[in-house]
Amino acid sequence: MHLLLPKIQKRIFKKIYQFPFLKHQNDVAYQEAVNQHQPNLPQISKDDLELVDKIHHEGIAVTSLDALGITHNNQILQTAKHLASQIKPDMNNIHNQYVIHATPQQIMQHSEIFLWGLEQRLLNITEHYLGLPVAYHGTYFRRDIANKLEQGSRRWHLDPEDRKVLKIIIYVNDVSESQGPFQYIPISFTEKIVQSLKYNYGYISNQTMQEIISPDNYQSCIGSAGTVIFAGTGSIFHRGKPPETSDRFTIFFDYTSRRKRELFYINNTLPHQDLLQLSQNLNMRQKQCLFWQDYLF
Repeated sequence: MHLLLPKIQKRIFKKIYQFPFLKHQNDVAYQEAVNQHQPNLPQISKDDLELVDKIHHEGIAVTSLDALGITHNNQILQTAKHLASQIKPDMNNIHNQYVIHATPQQIMQHSEIFLWGLEQRLLNITEHYLGLPVAYHGTYFRRDIANKLEQGSRRWHLDPEDRKVLKIIIYVNDVSESQGPFQYIPISFTEKIVQSLKYNYGYISNQTMQEIISPDNYQSCIGSAGTVIFAGTGSIFHRGKPPETSDRFTIFFDYTSRRKRELFYINNTLPHQDLLQLSQNLNMRQKQCLFWQDYLF
């Protein structure tokens, strides 16, 4: 299957993969791949294993840059705050705009943000969660505008790109309940909602979600600047709650496996030429995660 599929074709293939016979075959092949890769998983600390276990069972694990203790943590937060000041809303479209992303040019000017997502400890944690070799899809630096609009990823959804999807999120500013926290619905409730709605993909409005489940079951990740969220976004319904009192600044780092079958996510957030430039000082494993399309299995 050619990876560069338009959105509609991806949806068709995704539906085809749900046919019972094909689904069974794919389930078996997937489990075999995970079992074969098990002996090759990197060694990680007890604390990191507990973090992975928490993502598996709860769908999420919340920590901080300080707790992670990665060498470049202080630098990335300072750089991110500097970049945040450069991301300006379009004053001509302020009433319809709900999010602004840093441009590829801005990310390249602050490349340590992108490269943070390739830190060895993060790749180790991610590989243990996925159970398979890692594909790093890059980073999004986003400013969510405090205008209460419920659009795009502010609506409830599951990430459909792979069987397991991991996103690491850093809060660049303090995020309270009124400042647009990352919200999720625990795995046990998510599974029931999927069955109830016969959900495959797409966005669900908050009004519709409240008809199925009480908002008391929503979980908000509030925290100060430097809060880090590991989210298994293919396993939990989630959204960015619309900010009300002030804009929210976050960095998202996206990961899937490198398994060719059933992988529906093929883009990187930066052009290939930029990736080549950034890869000059990376080790082989990091390059494989970055140029993952060359290392499919």
